[in-house]
Amino acid sequence: MTFLSQARMIPALLLATIASTLFGVLVADRASAASAAHRPAPPGKACLAPAGWAIFDDRQTKAASKQNILAELVGRDVLLLGEQHDDADHHQWQLQVLAGLHALRPEMVIGFEMFPRRVQPVLDRWVAGELGVKEFLAESQWDRFWNTPPELYLPLFEFARLNRIPMLALNIDQKLTRKIADHGWAAVPPAEREGVGQAAAPSDAYRRFLFEIYRQHAEMRGKPRQAAPGDAAFANFVDSQLAWDRAMAEALARQAAPAAGKAKPLLVGIMGSGHLRFGHGVPHQLRDLGVQSIGTLLPLPSATTCDELAPGLADAVFAVPTRPPTPDVPPRLGVALESRDGRVLIASVSKGSLAEKSGLQDGDQIIELAGRPLPGLPPLLAAIREQPPGTWLPLLVERDGDRIEVVVRFPAGR
Repeated sequence: MTFLSQARMIPALLLATIASTLFGVLVADRASAASAAHRPAPPGKACLAPAGWAIFDDRQTKAASKQNILAELVGRDVLLLGEQHDDADHHQWQLQVLAGLHALRPEMVIGFEMFPRRVQPVLDRWVAGELGVKEFLAESQWDRFWNTPPELYLPLFEFARLNRIPMLALNIDQKLTRKIADHGWAAVPPAEREGVGQAAAPSDAYRRFLFEIYRQHAEMRGKPRQAAPGDAAFANFVDSQLAWDRAMAEALARQAAPAAGKAKPLLVGIMGSGHLRFGHGVPHQLRDLGVQSIGTLLPLPSATTCDELAPGLADAVFAVPTRPPTPDVPPRLGVALESRDGRVLIASVSKGSLAEKSGLQDGDQIIELAGRPLPGLPPLLAAIREQPPGTWLPLLVERDGDRIEVVVRFPAGR
């Protein structure tokens, strides 16, 4: 299969979501992006039945029952469940899959991309029932590290706590991924790598996939012509992604051996779909670590067309039904935001966006929202989502040591 055919199977929305995640930023249009995942099918034949499961038979999809799929995969050493981070239906699907797997194989460990490994003691205390939700989110520094609304993930965390299923922090700190992305793997001293080993070299297909993400990020920043496969910045970006994949694979592989006197656990990884599609990313690193028994499951919009599907995408896919259209589309500001050391920074401003027209610039730090100090990224995202049409949202930003008032004027019609 050529890369061009594979590229057509990668929805633009997925690429944008992966780009924002891998570059350590958060797109402030998450609510709009989530609704886009449920739009009617684009031109082309839809191949998935809503609320149905499918496997790949030769070069076509074939309907299959959830019972048969789970029975087939529950015996694997590692099972990876993909997601689009801000899609609530994806997390509801993950919860159903976890419940089905747990009924078949109670010895289980659930790993989460959403937590850096340094907060593992907090996850242990949560599962043991020693922390309430508020304390758990605060001590795990949820808003600082992940920023996606926690209510999307809380049903998964509660499932683990209720059933005393160990939770595993899979990720590394954003400071490390950012340092690798800026300078490359070789430039980071071994003592600062959080114990992560040298990643296995990526396949050519994975490098091309990552370049498409890199290129889209360049377009978002208004610099598409500067993106090239030979860029030193792209090489560093690949290093950063490989370290991310390797860290999650190592965390899972370390749990593969059964504890004394206990059955071998089923290791389930909860992570973005881009980390497991076509066996790239985490599955590739797991195989390099000697873990060969791996399963992958993906949620896809039921509107997914036939040319977006191909053998090798995953062991099975679930067709997420289309949501009814909402009367109001949340406003789009057109920025990528970054939470760094408690500060909210504008990583990039899209050309022609509302943010650019309002005078916001790359590198601005947002310090006040509507006249009040900004405590973090989630309140800003909520304010943007909830802003009524035709109203103004005053922001105070710091730029090159100066404080500048910016007023975002949301259009009257959406």
